[in-house]
Amino acid sequence: MAQVYVSELVLRDGHQSLIATRMRTDDMLPICAKLDSIGFWSLEAWGGATFDACVRYLKEDPWERLKKLRKALPNSRIQMLLRGQNLLGYRHYSDDVVRAFVEKSANNGVDVFRIFDAMNDLRNVRVSVEAVKKVGKHAEGCISYTTSPVHDIAYFVGLAKELETMGCDTLAIKDMAGLLRPYATRDLVKALKAAINIPVHLHSHATSGLSAMCFLEGVEAGATILDTCVSAFGEGASHTSTESIVAALQGTSYDTGLDLAAIQEVNAYFREVRKKYWQFESDFTGVDTRVLVNQVPGGMISNLSNQLKEQGALDKMDAVLAEIPRVREDLGYPPLVTPTSQIVGTQAVLNILTGARYKSVTTEVKNYLLGHYGKAPGAINGEVKSIAVGNAEVITCRPADLLENEMDKLRIQIENLAKSDEDVLTYAMFPDLAQTFLQERNAGTLKPEQLLPKEAAQTSAARYAPNEFKVTLHGETFHIKLTGSGHPGEEQRPFYVSVDGISEEVIVETLSEVEVSGGKGNGGAKKKAANTDDTARPRPSHEGCVTTAMPGTIVDVKVKTGDKVNAGDGVLVIEAMKMENEIQAAKGGIVVAVHVKKGDSVRPDETLVEIQ
Repeated sequence: MAQVYVSELVLRDGHQSLIATRMRTDDMLPICAKLDSIGFWSLEAWGGATFDACVRYLKEDPWERLKKLRKALPNSRIQMLLRGQNLLGYRHYSDDVVRAFVEKSANNGVDVFRIFDAMNDLRNVRVSVEAVKKVGKHAEGCISYTTSPVHDIAYFVGLAKELETMGCDTLAIKDMAGLLRPYATRDLVKALKAAINIPVHLHSHATSGLSAMCFLEGVEAGATILDTCVSAFGEGASHTSTESIVAALQGTSYDTGLDLAAIQEVNAYFREVRKKYWQFESDFTGVDTRVLVNQVPGGMISNLSNQLKEQGALDKMDAVLAEIPRVREDLGYPPLVTPTSQIVGTQAVLNILTGARYKSVTTEVKNYLLGHYGKAPGAINGEVKSIAVGNAEVITCRPADLLENEMDKLRIQIENLAKSDEDVLTYAMFPDLAQTFLQERNAGTLKPEQLLPKEAAQTSAARYAPNEFKVTLHGETFHIKLTGSGHPGEEQRPFYVSVDGISEEVIVETLSEVEVSGGKGNGGAKKKAANTDDTARPRPSHEGCVTTAMPGTIVDVKVKTGDKVNAGDGVLVIEAMKMENEIQAAKGGIVVAVHVKKGDSVRPDETLVEIQ
C-alpha cells in the first residue's frame, strides 16, 4: 500500500466536459495561487479541446494562455493531453511538426505530456514519446479504454508493455467515457501492475456513476495517481469530485495528504465562475448509464449537444446517441476519443439528419477507412467501406510515414501573419481558423463570443422556448419552426427558420444595436439582406441541385461553371461540427452555376451548385 496522488482537472477536462470548453483564462488566473499551494501531483491545464476552443470561440492565443498559467503556477506540474501524431488537430502531422509542437509546448510550460492514440495504434505515439523524452519532460503513455468484442485485458496489457518499452514514465488508463466498472478496474490494474514497473494513473469520467467505486478498487489494486475535478466542475460527464476522493482516503494508508479545506476554497471560487457560463450548460452532462452502450466520452457530450443546438437539431440527440454505437461497429470498434469520437459522432449526426445511413460520408470517415488514422481494432463493415471509398487501396504502414516534413512549407504559407513558430503551429492545427485569428490578433480586433448576462439565465426558458409556433399577420397564419441560429453576440445574428415547410433565414438585431431614425412604423430599423453572404441562393428544384445536410462553412469549392462531373464526384467541402464533409454530385452532367465561394456560411435547402 502507498500514498495516492491526485491530478486536478478543473482547468481543462472539467470545463471541457460540462460547459463545452468555454472557460476563459481570465477566470483561471485569480485562483492559480491557491491551486499552486495545495500540492497536487499535476494540474491538467492545456491540450485536448482547449486549443481549438481558444482559437475558435474565445479568441485567445492558446500559447499565451499556457505562458500565463506557467507564470501563475510556479510550483506545479502543468499537464497537457496530446493526441500523438494528431497533436491537437484532427489529422496526422509530419514528424517534424510533432517534434516542434512538443518542444514549443515544453518551452512554454508543459511538464507532463499525456500521450494517446485514438486507435491504440502505438505507431502513432512513438515520435511524441521520443520528443518528450528528448526535452527532458515526463511522458505518460495512455491506453484508451473501451469495451468491445476485440478489447480485453490481454490486449491492454500488451499495449502497456510496449509503452513502457518506449520509455514512458507513467501509464494512464484513459477511460474517457466512464466505461470502467469496479471489478473490471481491479482486474485490469492488477494485471498491469504484474506486467509493468511504472506507476499506473487512473482517469475515469463519472458519466455512468461508477468512477468513485472504480477508483477505490483501482487504488487497492495498485494504482497510485487519480484524476479528479473539484465538484463545481465535477461529476456527471466530468470526473469524481476531488473533495470526495481526498475525504474517502483521509486517515488511511492511501491518504493523499491534501488539505480538504483548501480544496473547498478552490471549489467555492469555481462554483461562482461556472454561473457566468450558464448558456453552455447542457441537459446531457449528468449521470447517464446509456454511456455504457453509446460510449460517448465526457469531453465530447457537452460539445455535441451544443453543436446540435447550433444546427437546430437538439431534438435529434437521442437518435444520434443510438446511432453512434452502430457507426462505431461499422468502423471496427475504435475507442471513442478525439478524433475518432468526432469522426464517429459527426457521421452519426449525418446519418440521422439526412434520413439515410451513409448517404453522405465525411472526409474523415473516408480517410479512416483508408487507414490514414491507423489500424482499426476490429473488422470494418465491407458494405460501408464500399459505399464510402469503393475499391481504393488501404494503407498498412504508419500513416505519418507517407507525410513529408511540413514546418518549412507552413512557415512560408503563413509568413505574412505569423510572428513565431508558435503561430505557425497554431496554423498547422487549424489553417482556416488560425488565419482569421492571426489577422484579427495582428489588427487588434479579436472579439470573443458573448457571455450573456446572469439575469438572462433567469429568463432563458422564455428566450429559447418555444422553437415551434404559429404567427398570424394581417389575417394570414404561418407555421414557424426555428431550425438553427448563429452565435449570440454577432452584430447581425442569423436565425434559420422554416415557414410553412419552406426554409428561410432572417437577421435579428437586439434593440441596442438598431439604428433609429426617429420615424414611425418600424422605428427606422435598418433593413438587412436575407442572407449573410448577401446572396439569395435558389432553393433546390431538381436532382442536379447540390445541397448540404447541415449548416456549415465552405472550405473548398472543387468545381467551376462549365466543368463536367460524374455522379459521386466531390464538388464542395463543408466544415460542420469541426469535421470536413465532402459534398458529392447526385448526378452527372455539366456544372451550370456555382452559388458559393470559400468561407461562405451555408444552410440546408439552399442550392450550392447546379448540374444539368
